[in-house]
Amino acid sequence: MADIRKLRRLMRQLEEQLVVCMRCGMCQAVCPVFAQTGREADVARGKLVLLDGLMQEMLDDPEGVRDRLQRCLLCGSCAANCPSGVNVLEIFLKARAILAGYLGLPPLKRAVFRRLLAHPETLDRVVEFGAVFQKLFARPVNEIVGTSCARFGSPLLADRHFRTLAAVPLHRRRPALNTPAGAAGLRVGFFVGCLIDKLFPNVAEAALRVLEHHGVGVFLPEGQGCCGIPAISSGDTQTFNDLVRRNLEKFDSAGFDLLVTCCATCTSTIKKIWPSLCDDDLAARARSLAARTMDISQFLVKRVKVGGPAAAAANGRVITFHDSCHLKKSLGVYAEPRDLIRANPVYTLKEMAACDDCCGMGGSFNFEHYGLSARIGRLKRDSIAATGCAVVATGCPACMLQISDMLSRAGDRIAVRHPVEIYAESFSAEGRKG
Repeated sequence: MADIRKLRRLMRQLEEQLVVCMRCGMCQAVCPVFAQTGREADVARGKLVLLDGLMQEMLDDPEGVRDRLQRCLLCGSCAANCPSGVNVLEIFLKARAILAGYLGLPPLKRAVFRRLLAHPETLDRVVEFGAVFQKLFARPVNEIVGTSCARFGSPLLADRHFRTLAAVPLHRRRPALNTPAGAAGLRVGFFVGCLIDKLFPNVAEAALRVLEHHGVGVFLPEGQGCCGIPAISSGDTQTFNDLVRRNLEKFDSAGFDLLVTCCATCTSTIKKIWPSLCDDDLAARARSLAARTMDISQFLVKRVKVGGPAAAAANGRVITFHDSCHLKKSLGVYAEPRDLIRANPVYTLKEMAACDDCCGMGGSFNFEHYGLSARIGRLKRDSIAATGCAVVATGCPACMLQISDMLSRAGDRIAVRHPVEIYAESFSAEGRKG
């Protein structure tokens, strides 16, 4: 049963934050969902008006309120461009938590969050089991992008072109790591994240090679859990707090200078959402860790002082860069990934149009509104393809999934990589051969 005191506290906080909105409509110009539908209910202003009378709306039409709140990518475009500084993401997450407390979670989400996500060991076993048998249900469709499609009709997969599960996830390759600071005089905690661990372990491997190359010590504890963003995005505060508590316990006892991640969403969640939405007994520890958390590219450029641009080859491979919403709009990190890319002379960076437009992924939004998600994603695909690039890089594994799907379905032969992989190639013979 929902904790009534928590719901009341969230409601009071929500009411205080809502009064800041001037209803100016600036969010309309930047909302990727509104750009596709033209519906006022899909833009931040429309949702904030709805939330202004949330108590009454919850009594009149709670399911309708939840449906409208779920039609949001949580990309942060509205918050980043709000002249009043309204923290729209935090408001929406609190509203979803209130509704989940009032209505309860849908049965499928409750099962996934409470029985799998909240228990990383169980989730790992289920995913590893799936990796063994996935070839029975998926067939390769684009070798360059690295995508597959379903062999049989599937309501879940629809027409998607998807990245398959890694044969060996990172937690099997590197169960734990604990190395001292080297030449850099720095030691970091390394937060992996679900998508990096289970779909893109090569990204983490590249990051670990880079850190070793620069003499940075690494603390990578075994048994890390999800950052909690899927749970809190659906209003499941219980699973969210269980995961925050678990991860804090994993990293609290270790001595390191900074926590780094290769996932823009994980970085944003730890820095922005953990401190503001976790339980009171976790808040001080969450704030402390958040203050020491950085994206891997930001860490390498700002703290390790990765060198300036290398001399690009005259006929370098053209690469473009997509700014993920969580990295640029939430964290203000956009120059550093480009610096990593430019440090590899094999590539020539060519900016795409609208490089910071949302790709349309939005986590669970992609599953619940795939048609709308794909319409937004195709715009991003068009911007990428127009550069004539051989590679597109982005600092968010969720964006890597969406972009891979869109490129593959269009028949493009463009590789999708992480900036740290591109940088690692500059001193890795193995990477250059690949």
